[in-house]
Amino acid sequence: MPERPPPLPEVPGVLTGDQLRRTVAAIAAEQSADGALPWSRGGQLDAWDSVEAAMALDVGGEHGRALAAYDWLAGQQRADGSWAAEYRDGAVVSPAVESNHAGYLAVGVWHSWLCTGDAGMVDRLWPTVRRALDLVTRMQLATGAISWALRPDGTPDDTALLTGNASLFQALRTGIALADLVGAAVPDWELAATGLGRALRTRPGAFADRSRYSMDWYYPVLAGALTGAAAEEQLSAGWDTFVVPGLGVRCVADRPWVTGAETCELALALAAAGRPDDATEQLAAMQHLRAEDGSYWTGLVYADDARWPVERTTWTAAAVVLAADAVAGTGPAAALFADPAALDRSAVTELLG
Repeated sequence: MPERPPPLPEVPGVLTGDQLRRTVAAIAAEQSADGALPWSRGGQLDAWDSVEAAMALDVGGEHGRALAAYDWLAGQQRADGSWAAEYRDGAVVSPAVESNHAGYLAVGVWHSWLCTGDAGMVDRLWPTVRRALDLVTRMQLATGAISWALRPDGTPDDTALLTGNASLFQALRTGIALADLVGAAVPDWELAATGLGRALRTRPGAFADRSRYSMDWYYPVLAGALTGAAAEEQLSAGWDTFVVPGLGVRCVADRPWVTGAETCELALALAAAGRPDDATEQLAAMQHLRAEDGSYWTGLVYADDARWPVERTTWTAAAVVLAADAVAGTGPAAALFADPAALDRSAVTELLG
């Protein structure tokens, strides 16, 4: 008798478990036979978005596919711990080294362990995670922020990007949790996370001004760098600028363009801030982007009632799955996004027993 698939999270009035299963299937349909998980079959692939899509596969019970995506990334890692900024059909399109691409595998591996309890997977991928986060710490600047990229000569660029750094804050914290799991000492990561957290909370001048992008608004909350009253203040400050009632979140403040992934990421930030009803409202607002097969269009130029770009990406669909999981709170990895305090050292120690 075939094994029944695991239940998926449900968000009443927004998404059923069966609808989310179709979304997970739509992501899986874009995966290559070798495990590569691009934006769409034969299209662009970068490490960050591939990890996000793999996390959605794990939420959907497609653990073998998620592991294949992580193994593919491990096979592509370069000696310095980095990945190319862009691949296509297994070939490098852009060889540039970007810090957020290097860091995000740690988040994916910790998420996969929460979903599966597969310690063998962690042991196999730990050396890849270690090389990647060692690179990230080497890219930290004197301000505590982390350079967005390496120059051609291998030195860190002086520019730091707020969204990427918030993602790296989450990556370092999950990396430290993985180190606890495998019994490794990573004092450099702990120092890097402390300095980066301080920069995200108190040194806005350490980051390039990209305040027109909604990601710079909500991502420090999503990643757990801003919590409590600071998180509430941050979310309130940008709400009227970026939220379009009934449609979702603008990608940039000065364009009539809402995007699904940003809307779902705001939902994750709202869940992290203890506002599940508001998170559910945002998840519901972006359902106009859903296609019949369960995939999602990237965005809508609402002034023209036109989908743009004309693409349905794995990472947009993945953001929906992760947001639904966080809002429902029923999955084994839901707290990774819904409860940033779950990555505190004492909470991790209790989780690991």
